[in-house]
Amino acid sequence: MLQTFNEKNRDLLININGELIHRDQAGISPFDSAVQGGDAVWEGLRLYDGRIFKLTEHLDRLASSAKALAFAEIPTHDAIIAEIKRTLAANSMTDGVHIRLTLTRGVKITSGMDPRLNQAGPTLIVLAEHKAPVYRDAVGATGLSLVTSSIRRFAPDAMDPKIHHCNLIQSIMAKIEANVAGADDAVMLDPRGFLAETNATHVFIVTNTPKGPIVETSRCVACPEGITRETVLELCAANGIACAERDISMTEVYRADECFTTGTMGELAPVAMVDGRGIGTGDRPVTTGLSDLFRDLTSREGTRVV
Repeated sequence: MLQTFNEKNRDLLININGELIHRDQAGISPFDSAVQGGDAVWEGLRLYDGRIFKLTEHLDRLASSAKALAFAEIPTHDAIIAEIKRTLAANSMTDGVHIRLTLTRGVKITSGMDPRLNQAGPTLIVLAEHKAPVYRDAVGATGLSLVTSSIRRFAPDAMDPKIHHCNLIQSIMAKIEANVAGADDAVMLDPRGFLAETNATHVFIVTNTPKGPIVETSRCVACPEGITRETVLELCAANGIACAERDISMTEVYRADECFTTGTMGELAPVAMVDGRGIGTGDRPVTTGLSDLFRDLTSREGTRVV
């Protein structure tokens, strides 16, 4: 699945530390920590009819990641929201927009990994693009095809996945494997061999039981604390749908009645096949129902920025 270029994005204005520049204009110093070592944190946001869904939760996670990486300075929520508003206004954006926030440790006085070389404060990048949920047009009702990657997610004692950092080489290596296999994305396991997530999203399975369906996802041991993931669990609890977080083996994924992925970039996307095994019978009442509940929620809730 390859995303295509959207002509609406040809003349985007990007916000770098408050300066609005054309997307083709150089704006990041080669001494910036993001360039030097991927030393940065990020968040993906989605704009629905002038509102950003779960904005506070995303900014809380951004600040949490920056704190874990010992950033000397972290912009306030209000300061970041002000720059988001300026960026959206400059690009006349109101709906169908994905925003990528990047906060780097900032510009170094000379090359090197030592954070003491960062003496200019952090760099905030606000990149807003016209972008529909990435899987919607590609898979529609057909569903994603996934393949298990040989690349494992780190355990917390190696690199805690609760730090939403910009060094995405693990994910990129897994995505390369998916591309070679002709799949849409790659399933990634934790060091023990249990399901962690895909290279870009969290994974849920649905199992039908005599007492009704149960929706399950992996624990946040080798995957980040997903905002959309948490929203789905909240929707299950609020609507009487049994749900659980536990260790899940790939055998349990193969024999699931339904499977879907979650993420800000792609919302809820059904999965049709994993490692050549068809998932369920193709009927997806729970996935469809949760997707409808999610769309209803995003149409009503969010922080007004436009």
